[in-house]
Amino acid sequence: MRKPRVGRMVLATCVGSFIIGIFYFQSNLKPGAEAGSGHAGWQGKSGRSPLQTLYDGDQLDLSAAQVTHQGRRELLEAACRAYTRKRRVLIPEDLKHLMVDDRHGLLYCYVPKVACTNWKRVLMVLTGDGRYADPLQIPANEAHVAGNLRTLSEYSTAEINHRLRTYLKFVFVREPFERLVSAYRNKFTRSYNTAFHKRYGTKIVRRHRANPRPEALERGDDVSFEEFVYYLVDPHTQREEPFNEHWERVHSLCHPCLIHYDVVGKYETLEQDSRYVLRLAGVEDQVRFPTSGKSTRTTGDMAAQFFHDISPFYQKKLYSLYRMDFLLFNYSTPAYLRFR
Repeated sequence: MRKPRVGRMVLATCVGSFIIGIFYFQSNLKPGAEAGSGHAGWQGKSGRSPLQTLYDGDQLDLSAAQVTHQGRRELLEAACRAYTRKRRVLIPEDLKHLMVDDRHGLLYCYVPKVACTNWKRVLMVLTGDGRYADPLQIPANEAHVAGNLRTLSEYSTAEINHRLRTYLKFVFVREPFERLVSAYRNKFTRSYNTAFHKRYGTKIVRRHRANPRPEALERGDDVSFEEFVYYLVDPHTQREEPFNEHWERVHSLCHPCLIHYDVVGKYETLEQDSRYVLRLAGVEDQVRFPTSGKSTRTTGDMAAQFFHDISPFYQKKLYSLYRMDFLLFNYSTPAYLRFR
């Protein structure tokens, strides 16, 4: 079986700013084992880094999972080659979604609405020096507090280089429109999300509703999905400011064509893929990924209902906006879309 290529990072720096250029070449070095990069002692059971375990998986009974994840890596790389015309350099701002576990050699790019709360909880257990034992004992709001977990953007150029080259990098993705509908439901239809209603809802009502009532302009708590779509596809929206992370595209949050992810987990196979990552890290007997008991999670059928009243014209514009996420992560165009 061909081993996936290992990322080697080339740094470019310029006076007055900090720029990281990432390019990947075929490497003759064993993953995680290049000269001078060894960790003082990985915390997994085997004493090897998760990256070494991934590419030397014959010692674990992971053959089926290995085939699945190698296939995902290869599909992602092929899509990047096909659809990315020019490469650019990464800046520290691009690395703010990469959470670092130095104890176990893990880099996790978190994507809102793709089980990121539970993955942050798991990482808090793994990096918490015994403060936490059960991920579900950590309140959801605490998991998102800045500073509880370090991000890759906080490190020096050399430290970033080392971690990108030697740590296991993983990301979890989701069918783009299911994730989008999940974000809408959570942020615009829940009464407790007053901050989102004020920050985004009032703006959406003002721009995309004819003759809005004064209370709607004041509260922004009754945004329809159709109005949310108008807001997303409006060119003025992205000229004004970047998308909020809850509906930003995964390729813009995690840069999968610049950063070589070793594991691409999927929301649709969340439990299996999470066990795979924890097993690679050698911590499957220390922490379990929380299983979801939610019966209200957004499904494809639910997304289809939300898109039913969206015109084909706006369906097509929205698909164009999220097209790269569909292509990079091998998601089919939803059958309920009517613009084809």
